[in-house]
Amino acid sequence: MWSGIRKSYDAVAREYADKIYGELAGKPFDRGLLDRFAERVRGRGWVCDLGCGPAQIARYLRDRGVDAFGVDLSAGMLAEARRLNPDLQFAQTSMLALGLRSGKLGGVAAFYSIIHIPRSKVVEAVAEVRRVLRPGGLFLFTFHLGNDDSHHEELFGRPVSLDIALFTTDEMCAYLQAADLAIEQALERDPYSPEVEYQSRRGYILASRPLG
Repeated sequence: MWSGIRKSYDAVAREYADKIYGELAGKPFDRGLLDRFAERVRGRGWVCDLGCGPAQIARYLRDRGVDAFGVDLSAGMLAEARRLNPDLQFAQTSMLALGLRSGKLGGVAAFYSIIHIPRSKVVEAVAEVRRVLRPGGLFLFTFHLGNDDSHHEELFGRPVSLDIALFTTDEMCAYLQAADLAIEQALERDPYSPEVEYQSRRGYILASRPLG
């Protein structure tokens, strides 16, 4: 599984960065959520942009005073992230084994990075997020809404091999609660225009690691 994902994103890294890196300029809803997230995690330690791609989320958070860094499975994506953000730190790792000390992070932001995790592994992935969060740490999590799984063999005109999973908000809340994360807020929105983003409805969940 990981090899196919890594090779696919390595192959399209530059095209993906060119398309995605500036996307927040056209997404006021997302910027508002990130602004509120930044206010709460600022000064509480390191915050991870999980599955960072070109690191537009880490960039946005750092520009608002958050000690943000990025991790991604794809070396090609990390090369783009470093090119675009030479002042930020990055590491190559898997969502299922982050290689970080338990309780290290004040927050984690994961924008659409769960889409390649099989349903059978989602609780394991979010449990790994819980492990690296300090008590009270926040998890801002976004995903494409739906019920379907699909396989894709082309992206930006290049051959890839990617399995993509869509989730309902109730389903994803249940996964987070099964990993002992407390749901603070769950929101949905319709897509912006095709010029801004792929035409799918979006889900957003803010969760936290309980203090106890």
